[in-house]
Amino acid sequence: MTAFESFVAGPWGAAVAIAGMALVTYLCRIAGVVVMSRVRITPRIERGLRALPGSIIMATILPVVIDAGVPAMLAIAAAVFVMAVTRIDLASLAVGLGAISLLRALGV
Repeated sequence: MTAFESFVAGPWGAAVAIAGMALVTYLCRIAGVVVMSRVRITPRIERGLRALPGSIIMATILPVVIDAGVPAMLAIAAAVFVMAVTRIDLASLAVGLGAISLLRALGV
């Protein structure tokens, strides 16, 4: 076993890995600020930035919903409908969770 391998496998290996991940996370966050400070915000870029959180959520959630099948698709549709009507996050969350629970309890 080399000195590096024994260090990584030792008690400090996890701490160094966590510190490294924290540093990389910080650098990614600060890079976004630095890059965007040099970009002129036009109305088109502003619209894109406003749409970004929703598109990230959809890209994260959609594969899971498709794998979960029809009950998950119906629950997401109910949650999206409630969010569009009420604009209340917690109401949408409650309806989505309630719908998936009810559909699974009914065996759908």
